[in-house]
Amino acid sequence: MAQRRHHYEAAFEGYLRRQRIPYVAVDEAKKSLVPRPSAAAGGLGSLKSFDFVLYGQGSNLLAEVKGRRVASPRRLERWVTLDDVESLRAWESLFGPQFEACFIFMYLHETQPADALFEELFDHEGRWYALRAVSVRRYQAAMRVRSERWRTVDLEPRVFERLSEPFSARSLGGCGDAPPALLPLAVERRRP
Repeated sequence: MAQRRHHYEAAFEGYLRRQRIPYVAVDEAKKSLVPRPSAAAGGLGSLKSFDFVLYGQGSNLLAEVKGRRVASPRRLERWVTLDDVESLRAWESLFGPQFEACFIFMYLHETQPADALFEELFDHEGRWYALRAVSVRRYQAAMRVRSERWRTVDLEPRVFERLSEPFSARSLGGCGDAPPALLPLAVERRRP
């Protein structure tokens, strides 16, 4: 397991290992720069790294983990930066048609949430996480400016509910854009 700075990434990596999902963790210390601004890189000279390459049957994901603490079940944060969107779309173009960029929103709960709150839930080192996935392409098509100064964007709550889905085998089929993948994954629900 790669050494992870943030507990969200460590928890997600632990989840991938338990579910036996093939992946490569991206080492940010060794991120590459695009040699010259190019059309494939969206005209960008350097690209922000993403966190994981996930391998599925028929589709592969370039995943950026976005950790968010749940203060209220009715208010799930779903913002990202414009750099996230632009860089992930450029990486998607550079990797080619077998790869799809997506955001994995990981919602941290200090205690086990009610069963009906999330479809997919797991614990890692005593913390509870829920996962939602949305393709960057779908996110970009529906995003709105949150802060011009900080270059952040987000989705309206109802739009996020419609475009995102629990991260699972279906996500490996295309992050909400394609039919379910063939990888057998069980949704993990643990009880204390």
